[in-house]
Amino acid sequence: MKRFYVFLFVNCIGLSLVQGNVKLPGIFSDNMVLQREMRVPVWGWADPGESVRVEIGGHFAQTLADSNGKWKVYLNPLDTGGPFQLTITGKNSVIIQNVLVGEVWVCSGQSNMAMEVQESANAKQEISSADYPQIREFQVKRTKSLKPLEDVSPVEHPETSGLNKWEVCDSSTVGHFTAVGYYFGLNLYKKLKVPIGLIHASWGGTTAEAWTPPDTMETDPELHLILKHWPDYNNDEEWLKEEYEKFVKAVENAHTQGLPEPLYFNQPSVLFNGIIAPVIPYAIRGVVWYQGESNAYRSYQYRALLPALIKKWRSIWGEGTFPFLIVQLANYHFEPQVFPELREAQNMALSLPHTAIVVTIDLGDSASIHPLNKQEVGRRLFLVASNKVYGEEILCSGPAFKSMYIAGNTCSITFLNEGEGLIPAESRNLKGFTIAASDRIFYEANAIIDGDKVLVWNDVVPHPVAVRYAWANYPKGCNLSNQQGNKSFLPASPFRTDEWPGITCYRK
Repeated sequence: MKRFYVFLFVNCIGLSLVQGNVKLPGIFSDNMVLQREMRVPVWGWADPGESVRVEIGGHFAQTLADSNGKWKVYLNPLDTGGPFQLTITGKNSVIIQNVLVGEVWVCSGQSNMAMEVQESANAKQEISSADYPQIREFQVKRTKSLKPLEDVSPVEHPETSGLNKWEVCDSSTVGHFTAVGYYFGLNLYKKLKVPIGLIHASWGGTTAEAWTPPDTMETDPELHLILKHWPDYNNDEEWLKEEYEKFVKAVENAHTQGLPEPLYFNQPSVLFNGIIAPVIPYAIRGVVWYQGESNAYRSYQYRALLPALIKKWRSIWGEGTFPFLIVQLANYHFEPQVFPELREAQNMALSLPHTAIVVTIDLGDSASIHPLNKQEVGRRLFLVASNKVYGEEILCSGPAFKSMYIAGNTCSITFLNEGEGLIPAESRNLKGFTIAASDRIFYEANAIIDGDKVLVWNDVVPHPVAVRYAWANYPKGCNLSNQQGNKSFLPASPFRTDEWPGITCYRK
């Protein structure tokens, strides 16, 4: 009997410790990077009513877990640098080691964001020279969910998979970092001399609606159509059609076996719920977004969808209008010609505050939708961030259409972001312009630089009304850029002066 009571006492203590253990979400782990210059939320779970204290580098905050056992504190802005030790104390203590404080960016999108350093240009050289312990990446496990998850999904072997753990950048880890995110972060690190944290949350072939919170589409009449029609969108491309057919068979098998119905990777909201929601409200500087290929057949719909996604992410994160940097789709040869309309839709998102776009119309590969030169994409993102986010007065964007004036058969085009002047890159002659009259038939146009303007004409169009530039999936020879130091610097963004209905206009 005495042994029984001793056994019961010991097990009650053990049960109490298990119930009372303070727990943190998976994104809080050794080697993490916390955002500088803003309040830092730390959150987790404990016993209802349990007192929880969080401390790092002389800063501390304390709170009580609510009736559901949830708690959250905000630390005042932390000192840049480290390493620090983050200590969370309740009935037990959790200690997180080697914590740095610097700049944290979320890197999200589809396959061009998912593309790893080891798959990009000059991979061997880049990997062998990677020794940057103050750059870290947290790659969120790819997970689908019908409801927003509170934590990242479990990983059986995080130490070998590279998922759901903060990894320090060196030659053994950088190979599976997001290439775009890494080269962006590397440029930031070399310039700012502060720690850089990259939260990598991407999935190849995915649509924007899969990354969009559910109530966004439920309350918007135009976007609500996505909830109804999303299965039909898988007919856009052959590979998507095949993937959806596999999914339909998996659903049938689940029904036959009495198992839960599986989720499709492009089902509305399932990636926001499974990948983004678990890391909110982790303090971040902003988001880098490289996505759109899978929405190109519905580009007009994307005009509303991308801004809605941006606004909703900002609202749920609770950090205000954090920067949202968009990579415009690169040039790639295929039919039909839908990429120009998607690039236009991406540009339209710039109507929102604290957004910027990176043009990559000169970096593509006619035979591959995954161009290898992610170094230059990262550098251009860095230039935009340096100017728009960190306040450096530098030229960060190529020429962008401003206005058109027509005199006779000649259209005079003016631009923003001219730098030290307009220049044709790698050629003496401007290329990539087309011109049309009211019949809407476009002809290849002559184009010359005249001071701060580009003059466009074709003698077969005596009464022009519209001009387009680089208006194709893979526009051949488009070469307008601005210049800095008498050299071409950044390419002009594709544009059109007309508003005639496009080929994706009627796609719901």
